Amino acid sequence: MDSSANKFYPVHGFDSREHLETYFSNKPDMVFRDDSLKFPMESLHRAFSEGHIKGDLLIDISYGSFIHHLYTASGYFNQILVLKCSEQCIMELNRWINTRTGAFDWSHTMEYIKCTEGNSDQCQDNHMTLKTAITKIMKCDTDNENLTDPEVLPPADCVISASMLEFISKDQDDFINNFRKFVKLLKPEGTLILIGSLNTTYMMVGQDRVHAFTYDEKFVRKVLTDEGFVIDHCAVQKKTAVSDLTDYEAIIFITAHRE
Repeated sequence: MDSSANKFYPVHGFDSREHLETYFSNKPDMVFRDDSLKFPMESLHRAFSEGHIKGDLLIDISYGSFIHHLYTASGYFNQILVLKCSEQCIMELNRWINTRTGAFDWSHTMEYIKCTEGNSDQCQDNHMTLKTAITKIMKCDTDNENLTDPEVLPPADCVISASMLEFISKDQDDFINNFRKFVKLLKPEGTLILIGSLNTTYMMVGQDRVHAFTYDEKFVRKVLTDEGFVIDHCAVQKKTAVSDLTDYEAIIFITAHRE
């Protein structure tokens, strides 16, 4: 597939609400539930519940405007700083944080919290804990070495990036350069968490076909080790969704730290 025919996320963006409705909603025909909701949330719960990943500041730099992957994290960090490429994604998140009319409804993700936390009474607390923990949502520019130029962020105890690298990178060199920018946000002893889609070439958002850089597990493992990271945990779930809206083969979840 010719990626030049696709929209490029950092340049063109996409309809953030359409993206949420297609890949993260509770609609009966939403076939990505296990891959986009359940697997990341359960993987993050296991990672954080071990007690090693915690601290003052977590920085999230993920594509789109989803927040479900941060529910568990909010119990282990005092502050969460969210970086977004587009103003539309920022507006979408602010609508949810401020409980405004028309905010996307994430209540269906509470079932995964109940499954992982084992306490239904905790669900509403997690909802409010996350809203309180997100202290700032900032625009970032992935073309800059300092993503938030001119502001310099304090180094984070943990950086989470969910599917951002494949949608802002055109080739292998681009992926590596973007990866290096991301890990500059991390303390030397901090933890990096990557969630991504393997062997993807595109994703449909409404009528827009969005470019994705294609990589496999071997490639991302090599990038991590070449950049001085030790992989603590890696899990891969093969695609369960039957859909031609996107062509990923699997979802990968990695936690790593610098050696």
